[in-house]
Amino acid sequence: MNKFLNFNVLLAFMCLELFWGCKRPQTETVFTTDTRPNIILILADDLGYSDLGCYGSEINTPNLDYLAANGVRFSRFYNTSRCCPTRAALLTGLYNHQAGIGEMTEDRSLPGYRGYLTETTVTLAEVLKEAGYHTGMVGKWHVSNTVVQPEAKAQLAWLNHQKQFPLFSPVAQYPTNRGFEKYYGNIWGVVDFFDPFSLVNNTSPVASVPKNYYHTNALSDSAVAYIQQFSKANQPFFLYVAETAPHWPLHALPEDIQKYKDTYQLGWDVIREKRYQKLIKLGLINPALCPLSPRIDNQLNWKDNPDQAWDARAMAVHAAMIDRMDQGIGKMIAALRVANELNNTLLVFLSDNGASPEDAAGYGPGFDRPSETRSGERIVYPVDKKVLPGPQNTFASIGPRWANVANTPFRYAKAQSYEGGIRTPMIAFWPKGIKNKPGTIVQQEAHVMDFMATFTQLAQAPYPAIYKGRPITPMQGISLVAAITGAKGEMHEALFNEHFGARYVRHQGWKLVSRNKEEWHLYKINSDETETNNLAAQYPHKVKELNEMWQNWATKNKVLSKP
Repeated sequence: MNKFLNFNVLLAFMCLELFWGCKRPQTETVFTTDTRPNIILILADDLGYSDLGCYGSEINTPNLDYLAANGVRFSRFYNTSRCCPTRAALLTGLYNHQAGIGEMTEDRSLPGYRGYLTETTVTLAEVLKEAGYHTGMVGKWHVSNTVVQPEAKAQLAWLNHQKQFPLFSPVAQYPTNRGFEKYYGNIWGVVDFFDPFSLVNNTSPVASVPKNYYHTNALSDSAVAYIQQFSKANQPFFLYVAETAPHWPLHALPEDIQKYKDTYQLGWDVIREKRYQKLIKLGLINPALCPLSPRIDNQLNWKDNPDQAWDARAMAVHAAMIDRMDQGIGKMIAALRVANELNNTLLVFLSDNGASPEDAAGYGPGFDRPSETRSGERIVYPVDKKVLPGPQNTFASIGPRWANVANTPFRYAKAQSYEGGIRTPMIAFWPKGIKNKPGTIVQQEAHVMDFMATFTQLAQAPYPAIYKGRPITPMQGISLVAAITGAKGEMHEALFNEHFGARYVRHQGWKLVSRNKEEWHLYKINSDETETNNLAAQYPHKVKELNEMWQNWATKNKVLSKP
């Protein structure tokens, strides 16, 4: 593509193309009167368990709170602790190693570590499209091999939008080649929210964006455009909205930051305690089973913190990013209501992992982190906390202490297999289909790989053994339709995870877990949900039993083929 469109023209082009392209796939099942629900799956990025108002937060999230109050909330919903693996499991209905993404997007030439959705997988979009659904996606893909320029200078120039290369990943791995009819978003993971890298429309790079561009707004507006066009067809649609908020860098609009300028001056411990008490009041946790876990890096008290102003601002920007995402979800709800589609749309919201404890400033520029803006302004990575986060010319993150607050009441954070890394909010809203009392809290355990079984059941779509001549790995997830609609559903007998040596197995009320390549810890997880009482020394036979289960799972899922 020699000529690139600005974003407003791009949206208009997308809408027209959707309108012209609304034709039934030849392979679909024909429904005379198609009463199957639309499905919208919204995935936040690095959002903590208690980061929504309806999950204990002080952050203003009225639209997600509306979905929760009129739908159901899951209190024990699980991910795989990191962005790429969770997206792989979510999209394929498999454990992420089976889907080819045991780590991140680098191809290690090992079956569980190819860094992309392998040929033995089928995506939600591919299955639902075959069943007659329109399929669209906006946002963060991050399940394909990332193309990296061999010279560091060329890579930085590319990240800085000062040099163009045609592909961010092999084009065969782009969303539109994995079942999505339409796609607007970022192929890579980390983005400058004001001028994102790896931005594409379908497979064409978007070379420039308007001066007032903000990525969360663009994703929301694109999702609304898809809803408006898909709603004109006589068939249901599947829309995957992969938000980039509130993943670092801490970039937010000034008017949103202003709302929270004083909120976090109370400090980590006060906010964390307030969230804990609200979670109890909401009925999401039982304090007898879920005491508040020890704080990460608790050596520093807020009153002794020399960087109070910076740290309070960082969490204010995090809150502002979530606030703006919620505003965009409100636009999607309004678009569904106008199109008379809200009643028969299943809206699902969750996060890909717990909040991030990473020090983004400490990373500095390189790989997926620019050194300059498009105009040549130097980007500051404020390791000394002298430059406040929020605007485009800073790259920073909330750090481990605020991540611990975001993950209240659980231990640890993103990338770990403790509850703070793997437990997510999950809201399901479907007025026509949910028979539970509005606002019901579903206590049963569930996992991101369960969406394939859930959506194929609702769409009356067969999960294929063969797809385009390729044998497909049988799905591992189980349907959540009963749990969502008001009955007791099937549950996993056991759940497992591994990511860079962090691992767990959960079975019959026990959880065996370790941090990265450390020794196993053992918890009676049903009565110690915050993993505070390690029983490994007391029950060595249980450690042995669960370790053998994990080893067998790891072998089956090609986890142990890791170098």
